[in-house]
Amino acid sequence: MTDSAKIVGWSHVPFGKLDDPDTESLMSRVSLAALEHAGVPTSEVDGIFVGVMNNGFTKQDFQGALVALADPSLAHVPATRVENACATGSTAIHTAMNFIEAGRGRIALVVGAEKMTSLPTREIGDVLLGASYYREENRPGGFVGVFGGIAKAYFERYGDRSEELAMIAAKNHHNGVSNPYAQVRKDFGVEFCNTVSDKNPYVVEPLRRTDCSLVSDGAAALVLADAETAARMKRAIGFRARVQVNDLLPISRRDPIEFKGAAMAWRKALDEAGASLDDLDLVETHDCFTIAELIEYEAMGLVPRGEGHRAIREGWTQKDGRLPVNPSGGLKAKGHPIGATGVSMHVLASMQLMNEAGDMQIADAGLAGVFNMGGASVANFVSILERER
Repeated sequence: MTDSAKIVGWSHVPFGKLDDPDTESLMSRVSLAALEHAGVPTSEVDGIFVGVMNNGFTKQDFQGALVALADPSLAHVPATRVENACATGSTAIHTAMNFIEAGRGRIALVVGAEKMTSLPTREIGDVLLGASYYREENRPGGFVGVFGGIAKAYFERYGDRSEELAMIAAKNHHNGVSNPYAQVRKDFGVEFCNTVSDKNPYVVEPLRRTDCSLVSDGAAALVLADAETAARMKRAIGFRARVQVNDLLPISRRDPIEFKGAAMAWRKALDEAGASLDDLDLVETHDCFTIAELIEYEAMGLVPRGEGHRAIREGWTQKDGRLPVNPSGGLKAKGHPIGATGVSMHVLASMQLMNEAGDMQIADAGLAGVFNMGGASVANFVSILERER
């Protein structure tokens, strides 16, 4: 896709429980910083695309209009807000790319953000259930309950893989130590992650606290430009492929541990890119829960169905393995502010390809995969990214 829009700049704040009072503040921090990183004045922005799930995290909605409050010169730039559960950030990127590739503008600003920690924990769980089929999947434990059910179903079919889930958690926390944006920069180790204790209790059995991504505040932004404009800029990350595949929302109407939509998205993206998994130097994948990363190993085709445990147990997905997965620490260590996640994943992959990832860096990274999903593998996005400039 040589004529597709290119990523030419970005910005990212540390994720966590932040002092920023709202998404307006978070988006302000990354919007102008991303434009500065790209070397683009606000006067050249043709469209603004915002990804915020919200769904009750804050009373303030109409989030697309908030970006312009960071700089009055953005006041009359068309701004659009999108929502697609946990894939909201990738949806904003795709919408911006469609805008550019349709010839409606040359430069787009994409911002993803979420302020989650303003609500009590019990209310956060109910908000997140909006990313499930609520009439059937409104169960104790919130969204953890949904993935706890997926983990139980997986264990019933393929055997208890609790230790392998702990290995995934430990891998991602080890990687997260090197990520300056990560919410938790602590290496817990496999033994801690695999032991149920007061510090690591079951949240919804069989998922322990270390199997679950964190409630987070955060924002990330990137700047996209058309191919002609990007050719004159300092950086250009191209999309060898970008694919979205959806699946049915109710888990009751599909095999919950197949992640069929994710598998289809990966196959289409690799085919579109003319590449195989062996060509990728790293993958940033959507580990909202460790069971999700395990099943995603199978969905991307790294191992056959039911054998996801092999990828982690044999070290394939470690930073020095056959295919490093989540060298950033993933959602598990980095945090998961819903609307920001997809944008963050693309920013971190772009940093790798530009050799700007610091201690996270995978040596000689030339081709990166990104998988971001909304819900339990309902809205599935895969990007294959490469450095062009």
